[in-house]
Amino acid sequence: MTEPYILGLSSLVHNPAAALLAGDGTFMAAMEESKLARTRDASGIPREAIRFCLDRAGISSDKLSLVGVASRPGKAWLRGSAFRLGQVIKAPIPSGYYLSKGFGELGRELNNLRILKGLTGNAEREIVPIDHQHCHAASAFYCSPFDKALVLCFDERGDGESGIVAIGEGTNLKPLHIFPFPNSIGWVYSQVTELLGYTPHADEHKLQWLGLSGSPVYKELFVSMLSPKLGAAPRLDSGYFQRGYQGRLAFSSDFCQQIGIPHNEPKTISEGSKANIAASLLQACEEVVVEYASALRQKHGVENLCLAGGLFLNPLIVSAVEKSAGFSSVFVQPAAGNEGTALGAALSIWHEALHRPRVAPLTQLYLGPSFSNDEIKRVLDNSKAAYQWTNSDEEKIAETARLLEAGKIVAWFQGAAEFGPRALGNRSLLASPWAPYVRENLNDYVKHRESFRPFALAITDEDCQKFFDAPISARFMASMSTVKPEAREIMKSFLLPGDQVRLQVVSRASNPLFWQLIKRSGANAPAPLLVNTSFNLFGEPSVVTPRDAVRSYFCSGTDALVIGNFILKKS
Repeated sequence: MTEPYILGLSSLVHNPAAALLAGDGTFMAAMEESKLARTRDASGIPREAIRFCLDRAGISSDKLSLVGVASRPGKAWLRGSAFRLGQVIKAPIPSGYYLSKGFGELGRELNNLRILKGLTGNAEREIVPIDHQHCHAASAFYCSPFDKALVLCFDERGDGESGIVAIGEGTNLKPLHIFPFPNSIGWVYSQVTELLGYTPHADEHKLQWLGLSGSPVYKELFVSMLSPKLGAAPRLDSGYFQRGYQGRLAFSSDFCQQIGIPHNEPKTISEGSKANIAASLLQACEEVVVEYASALRQKHGVENLCLAGGLFLNPLIVSAVEKSAGFSSVFVQPAAGNEGTALGAALSIWHEALHRPRVAPLTQLYLGPSFSNDEIKRVLDNSKAAYQWTNSDEEKIAETARLLEAGKIVAWFQGAAEFGPRALGNRSLLASPWAPYVRENLNDYVKHRESFRPFALAITDEDCQKFFDAPISARFMASMSTVKPEAREIMKSFLLPGDQVRLQVVSRASNPLFWQLIKRSGANAPAPLLVNTSFNLFGEPSVVTPRDAVRSYFCSGTDALVIGNFILKKS
């Protein structure tokens, strides 16, 4: 019997992605369309991501056994229509608009599924639609190390729903509760993102860090908005929103009055008020989620917890759950947003449709494109770039460490690109945290981003325990770590409130080259740490190809580029 290849696709709405599961139950490839298409606004069928997955496996599309899609457009339309019909009396004109819009979206998605059959090489091959929230849950549980766990996912409104509670055991995933839209913490988070003048569905991560500089003066207001009773399932209070939840910004005039701003006018909000609103929302979300997760643990008696969904891309909320919800172990699927449902779609078919056994848990996300030195050289020569060749990894690491110790910002392009939103040491901008003005140089001349956003620190797993208390999710930068009291003095310039740091713990097994570089760079430093942030130009996704890397290097204030065995330096 030929071993199956399962192609998993996220929903075809925003940030679509593809993931290929091989015959041994492990992922051979996974990538977001946005990174390959070089845009943050990718939508529809992830054609380039599908092509990459097939090329990575060295197969043609006719070798695919099944294709799973994390969306059921018909059900999504019925749910959305039912909600809007229920709002007709309160807001007839907006409800009619949304009903018409939903019908158009249904047509586009059904057409995408039709086109997809042709793209995968066989119009008769079964395309398996799977509930979006179920795919979030599957990605969390089946990627985890647990044989039994409670699964909690908070999304915005995938397939017309806003999250799921389930129990996973072995190769079974049993839904316990579905959060219907509009009872969506993620939707409120996006609404506040836009209210404060940022871009929704793109800048939510900015709010989490902005909130650390504010005071939670409106926390109780947001708690009452999100949940009628702590410990119960989140349910939005409609009094805080316009009738029919209508408009680009749906907050009611009463809500805006309570937080002291003109009705839905972002430009009128002061920077101090923005920080206070962000802090209030963050702490309210933490309290509501922690209390609900704790109540679920007590009710079902399950000590392991799995998390996924866009809300759990927020490492501060993840950390609050880890510390305060009372679970023995917590696993957060690191690509927790829409892209991660591609993993869940493939795994759901593998375990629930084909009844295949569990395999090793997810330990690394280096599932994207990789390039040989010959491929890199062709791009460098075509770009007329001057470069230095290194004969070995040892020579490359020694020269890179020397540049870092000299205070240079180094673009590090090695191995396969990371799947998911975070740079984990293969497509990274690196700097020594001990160099003067490193934070200012990265923010002002390379990343062009707000000063309140912290950079992550990378450390080897062997050295981590000397300085930090770090959860297992720190290997994916998915949570927060705490500085140990004895290390607080040397780490004081990196500390966030509560002695927290954003940390990536790097194991030798998962990324030997990056591990060696951290070790070498830290040999003469107070601690073996490197600043690690994503390698990209402002407003673009992380680089994937050598051409992306060369362009980003020459168009930014980066001092050096280490790409394969080549080193480029600016005078």
